[in-house]
Amino acid sequence: MTATLGIVGCGAIGALHAKVGARNGFKVGGAWDTDASRASAFASECGAVAAESLEALLARRDIDAVAIAVPNFAHKACACAALAAHKHVLLEKPMALSVAECDEIVASAATSRGRLQVGLVCRSAPATRAVRTCIESGQLGSIYHIKAQVYRQRGIPGLGGWFTTKRLSGGGPLIDLGVHVLDLALLLAGQPVIERVSGVTYSKFGNPIGQYRYREMWSGPPKLDGVCDVEDSVVALLRCRGELTIELNVAWAANLPEGVYRDGLVIMGTRGGVHFAPLLAKATLATEDSEGPLEVDIPVSSMDPWEDAWDEQYRQFARLVREGGTPIASGVEARSLQSAIDAIYESARLGREISIP
Repeated sequence: MTATLGIVGCGAIGALHAKVGARNGFKVGGAWDTDASRASAFASECGAVAAESLEALLARRDIDAVAIAVPNFAHKACACAALAAHKHVLLEKPMALSVAECDEIVASAATSRGRLQVGLVCRSAPATRAVRTCIESGQLGSIYHIKAQVYRQRGIPGLGGWFTTKRLSGGGPLIDLGVHVLDLALLLAGQPVIERVSGVTYSKFGNPIGQYRYREMWSGPPKLDGVCDVEDSVVALLRCRGELTIELNVAWAANLPEGVYRDGLVIMGTRGGVHFAPLLAKATLATEDSEGPLEVDIPVSSMDPWEDAWDEQYRQFARLVREGGTPIASGVEARSLQSAIDAIYESARLGREISIP
């Protein structure tokens, strides 16, 4: 039986959810947005019905599940409302603005007949899955250090809008881009217990807004009368139980020559090490044999890693809706990820290393 999906938030990401959901086990049946005209146009394109309110969408008995693709500040309210209505929920990353908000969502999920999956789509990428298989087979041995990084030369999104307003977004590139690679580091290390965190944030670009130089801007153009009170780059070191360390470097904007640093993760183990970028169809294993060190490609089968990652995410969500079981990215895991993000921001605010209880 085909499940019916409602889209909450009819922007570019909502459109992507509708497109991918429609080809992976869902019928798009309804849509809602705070902008009624945008919801109406969106619904017409999808062959769906625009709802007058979120409550009206969630009251529809034929809507089995919802994809929540609203700005970060609305994640908690929309997710809790959908779960209270016993809908299955695919909630875009980041889960919420803080651990406290994540706790409310987890509590709502615990009393709902609906199931919660968080949209950490890089978990579903072909390269991630290939590297995970490599790790589980023991080819890396004991993992002791992970370097996770994403750099943009000029990539501040929607400068002056909600992306760069902390009370609406929760932060800058750490919570926007870093959430993906930090999640993969924790996932591939087996969800280690983080004991201490040291973080530094920088805000060197974007103020004044009119002096920021760029070629193109996601969710732009700049709002010259808007706000930019978030970081544009972050550096962090996480010390985990068992001597594992995770190094995180993320930037929306930096004076870096293109390509000087490769996005992705380097995972260092006692028997081997891996580099991969989750949305590229390539992963490299550095190891050794009887003749000495060598590098080999880890097989990654994909013609379009971005599309394949989204399709796999929706296949997993469709299976969760039909059969139950464990989501590919649970609310509890996303809550732990947010705990690490909150700790990095707190360490940066205090200017010192902090412990996580």
